[in-house]
Amino acid sequence: MDNKNLLEVKNLKKYFSTPGGMLHAVDNVTFNVEKGKTIGIVGESGCGKSTLGKTLMRLHTPTSGEILYKGTDIAGMPVKEFKMDYRSHIQMIFQDPYASLDPRMNVLQLIEEPIRVNNKNLARQEVTKRAQEMMELVGLARRLESSYPHELDGGRRQRIGIARALSLNPEFIVCDEPVSALDVSIQAQILNLLQDLQAERGLTYMFITHDMSVVKHISDDIAVMYLGQMIEKCSANEIFRDTIHPYSQALLSAIPIPNVHMKKDRMVLKGELTSPINPKACCRFAARCPYASDKCRAEEPVLREVRPKHLVACHFAEKFAK
Repeated sequence: MDNKNLLEVKNLKKYFSTPGGMLHAVDNVTFNVEKGKTIGIVGESGCGKSTLGKTLMRLHTPTSGEILYKGTDIAGMPVKEFKMDYRSHIQMIFQDPYASLDPRMNVLQLIEEPIRVNNKNLARQEVTKRAQEMMELVGLARRLESSYPHELDGGRRQRIGIARALSLNPEFIVCDEPVSALDVSIQAQILNLLQDLQAERGLTYMFITHDMSVVKHISDDIAVMYLGQMIEKCSANEIFRDTIHPYSQALLSAIPIPNVHMKKDRMVLKGELTSPINPKACCRFAARCPYASDKCRAEEPVLREVRPKHLVACHFAEKFAK
């Protein structure tokens, strides 16, 4: 394992059994995350972004593949061992800040909970002190200690979620669309907070979102997913400057421009989505791709390096590369 990489994911799969067959939610995904960096995971709803994050967290048991955390494979590790040795190092910020919080607990109790559960020998006063430190760290006023989630706005609720995630001093945090439910002004506050915490604590993030503007702001690398597969991965700057995969091009063309007088060519996708249940061995984007050929419908493309550190899963990637 490269010493720079905190996490290495190799051929990770997560399938769910359905009456119609096996649903390939995450299918043969491979990527690395360098320590102290942020990888953005983007794609339309249903592409497997959140399932990937929950599988890395072991909230879902992987079907197969490896999840190497500091060189140790945690994918097949017994749950008890994972909870004891690794749970505190890998945390998650959930998409809906209200649904992820117990409405019967006040702010202080919510932040105390993970500290108390994972440090059973810690004195009550020390647990409270740590929770108050976390509140200060994420910008929650002490006067809110006795407030309940329904009494707070979305930004403060999400700050509680961030405080809970940070309370065990993790190294890797899965951020599952942490700002999608917030107003634009609050989004900026939360994103800036996440970046400040990363700089202060050397945190490593996997940032899941469908908002391309947000992911450009916070990510070092960006990976695009489509129907459970990773189809393009490169640096954040390069994917906006030189997108290769047709699906990635369509995503970027959909970004709104705040200028009513500026016209932009949109790449409108047509055709039906391929079913993720028992998919055929072909390009899953072929049914919607304007450039698809017989080869695309008969053979599954492999994620490969088209340019230095720019990986694309497309039979004709060299054709689309500028």
